[in-house]
Amino acid sequence: MVFPFALVVTGRLKQRENHILSLYDDRPHVNHRPLRDSLSLSINRHVFYGWVMLGVGGLTFFATGPAQSHIFSVYISPISDDLGISRTSISSAYAIATLAAALGLPYIGRLIDRFGVRRVVLAVAILFGFANIAFGHVTGLVTLALAFAALRFLGQGSLALSANYLVSQWFSRKRGIALSLTALGFSVSMALHPPLAQWLIDQVGWRASWFWLGTMTWLLLVPMIAILIQNRPEDLGLVPDGEAPPEKGSNLRRDDMHVGLSLRAAIRTPTFWIIAIGLSSLSMLVTGMFFHQVSVFSLQGLSAQTATRAFSISAVVMVITMPVFGYLLDRLPPRRMFASALLIMSASLLALARVTDVPTMITFSVFFGLANAGLQSHYTFMWPRFFGRRHLGSIQGAAQTIGIIGASIGPLPMGIAFDLYGSYTGVLHLLALLPIVCALMLAFLRPPNLGH
Repeated sequence: MVFPFALVVTGRLKQRENHILSLYDDRPHVNHRPLRDSLSLSINRHVFYGWVMLGVGGLTFFATGPAQSHIFSVYISPISDDLGISRTSISSAYAIATLAAALGLPYIGRLIDRFGVRRVVLAVAILFGFANIAFGHVTGLVTLALAFAALRFLGQGSLALSANYLVSQWFSRKRGIALSLTALGFSVSMALHPPLAQWLIDQVGWRASWFWLGTMTWLLLVPMIAILIQNRPEDLGLVPDGEAPPEKGSNLRRDDMHVGLSLRAAIRTPTFWIIAIGLSSLSMLVTGMFFHQVSVFSLQGLSAQTATRAFSISAVVMVITMPVFGYLLDRLPPRRMFASALLIMSASLLALARVTDVPTMITFSVFFGLANAGLQSHYTFMWPRFFGRRHLGSIQGAAQTIGIIGASIGPLPMGIAFDLYGSYTGVLHLLALLPIVCALMLAFLRPPNLGH
């Protein structure tokens, strides 16, 4: 039901905005611009407006926190105790809901291409606030699964997709560093949302805490989106990166807003599937390690408190190194960078299998932070780099669906291995081969011909 509702809300927002914009028509024969455009251009006279869009994207990424795995870990025990549902059932509902939510992201991508990212993300932010509030009213396993699906589709999927799309439109030559800085919003969420949720639970209970999370989402996102977001620099007569427009006849290639493959054409290329398989493999392995990290540490003699410290170390490494990944992506061949990220993931899996004390825990945490930084940096950089900007929403929506499908099955291999053998060591060594295979596939990665 949320997909048609999103379309209705987006359409209504478009009708209302068209009425308002008619009062401030910015066509060439009229001397007025919409007030929002005038504000944006005024800011652009002092600083390139793309940096404002980067800040909006980072805050939007931060606002996805109530839909991310790191906050749900705080709620598993209260939900289980209140509803009388086993943790296995909660985990299964979460996995199925995540998978179901991923199937709607290509639809969101098409809406972005049709209506523009501002209208779509505004509708999504409004619905996401309602989804937060509704989560506090679940009554059983079925409503819990539906609530999980709404949060994952609107927050972890649609908001993140919109933030990455927005920044990709405003930056080209500096896209790597821009997307990496945007993804820092996720790192800040990972650091702040779990303790915030725990504090709210302690103050008002787990159900009422979702009312406040929803209210905070509205306060953070809705005014910012309505006032600040501009879909593309070209809409204001600007160009990506704030540089002078290239001369006619120069090589516009995939950085031109009018250049790019359609989704149908993109999925027919080997390049699409090589990138998608590599990124979904990283997503699958990161989710699996997040989900089982405390269990692995406990089995290998470390305490739950040590596991919590490991998350903090990984988050700090991620914050420090993501801008480095972005900087290098703008300057080095993407195939070489992607292969490096995949091999770092293999190293983190092998390091996890060898955690037995604090020094080995720190070693793993550093590698895992690097692996997360590599995943976040490449996750959105690769699509505009190889397929252009013209149909970027549709392509990123389909790609993010594939990635979330990978994430939904991520915990299964390690869970099955533990149930069968009582150990994670063998499966961690086996999983470490997957990124190596994906790195070898990159030998066949070729930029497709985008045409003009």
